[in-house]
Amino acid sequence: MTAASAILPARGPGDRLTGLFWRRPGLLLLLLVLPPLLWLGVVYLGSLAALLLQSFYAIDEFSGMVVPEFTLKTYAELFRAQNLDIILRTVAMAAAVTLASAVLAFPIAYYAARYAKGPWKAAFYLGVMLPLWSSYLVKVYAWKLILAKEGILGWAAERTHTTFVIDGLLTIPGLEGSSLSTSPIGTFAVFVYVWLPYMILPMQAALERVPNSMIEASADLGATRGQTFRTVVLPLALPGIVAGSIFTFSLTLGDYIIPQIIGNSANFIGMAVYQLQGTAGNIPLAAAFAVVPILIMLVYLWLAKRAGAFDAL
Repeated sequence: MTAASAILPARGPGDRLTGLFWRRPGLLLLLLVLPPLLWLGVVYLGSLAALLLQSFYAIDEFSGMVVPEFTLKTYAELFRAQNLDIILRTVAMAAAVTLASAVLAFPIAYYAARYAKGPWKAAFYLGVMLPLWSSYLVKVYAWKLILAKEGILGWAAERTHTTFVIDGLLTIPGLEGSSLSTSPIGTFAVFVYVWLPYMILPMQAALERVPNSMIEASADLGATRGQTFRTVVLPLALPGIVAGSIFTFSLTLGDYIIPQIIGNSANFIGMAVYQLQGTAGNIPLAAAFAVVPILIMLVYLWLAKRAGAFDAL
């Protein structure tokens, strides 16, 4: 072998760059995480900071212009009767949707985690994920037709002579409406339908991590099924329940499309923000309303952490 044949080919820019990354893996990691960190810091956190700053401004009552001076006047407006009613109505709806979603999701998630195998588990995932593949607006408008007086529910009630049930529900104080599609009952039902998959999937993942040995040990020690559920299954499934409730609660707090299409003219936080920053032009009050769900979720997460919901994560 001659000396000329032993000479390696010249290294190109790609080879030198590869060698640099191999010698300095920290540099490669920095280049990989820098774009998402910039996006998170500038676009997401920057917009939140701008939102918080705007909430401390106020509207001049005479000119209607935003006065860029620090004041708590805008936050004081949140405690007016009409604004406080919007906040309480939204929180009550979010809590009801979260509770109903948890009650409906638990048996489905439990069956999928403990008993569904092979094709049945695939069918479970398909059934849960399939509604997420369709358009959000299409689903909401479809439910508007279903809940209308001339919709399939009204037709089924007439055929089974159970229209008195729907009429009775629509006469309950606070739930009044000419039909389910113009009643808070319809708003609640559509919220539960749309957000239910976000409760089922985290709950199913948490239940799959519950060891069979612990359930068997509980039975060997003489615990009933109810005692096993309360002392073994539920505490271990709590992180999944909390994770699902974070989705359903926060998404309901900020949604403004479903209340606009389904239900009566009652206002929610999302609708108030949309109207105030749009037609009303009151950006500071819209920003103050937008801060409310953030504060509520921070308090909720703190309470969940205090209760030990994240200890099993």
